[in-house]
Amino acid sequence: SPEGEMIATYDKMHLFDVDLGGGETYRESALYDAGDEALVVNTPIGNLGLSICYDLRFPYLYRALAHAAANILLIPAAFTKPTGEAHWHTLLRARAIETGCYVLAAAQTGLHATGRETFGHSLVVDPWGEIIADAGTATGPLLFDLDLAKCAEARQKIPSLMHDRDVKVTSKEVP
Repeated sequence: SPEGEMIATYDKMHLFDVDLGGGETYRESALYDAGDEALVVNTPIGNLGLSICYDLRFPYLYRALAHAAANILLIPAAFTKPTGEAHWHTLLRARAIETGCYVLAAAQTGLHATGRETFGHSLVVDPWGEIIADAGTATGPLLFDLDLAKCAEARQKIPSLMHDRDVKVTSKEVP
């Protein structure tokens, strides 16, 4: 809130349980329980869809946030250096394009005392998928302007949110 009071919390829905090889293994589920509810916070500057880090890899979450009127997706993260180099920019741009939302992604950067290295590259992506700010491996604030009318423009040009469907999947055996 403007008074500095906490008005909402979000519990990460998708825990990072992976083995990246080379001894780099993570098991968040050993320490945390996954959340079970997505959250949109309506503010004077926009409707904020909340998520955290590994949630980024689950596009249905962001479609649901956009359907719930989010126009800004917040994605703080600590992507590892190898996963960040391979996927960070692509995934963030895809979430913006798929939803017609701005994506604001604060990212931890650097080499940590445990030897773990995080990718950095805090990004701001517009609803058309263009990167409008990239911090690289620097720390500190990013300054940028948001024009929420661009959300409506992107959604009008590519109205994919209006075309979502429930998909029935069948499986056939090949003899």
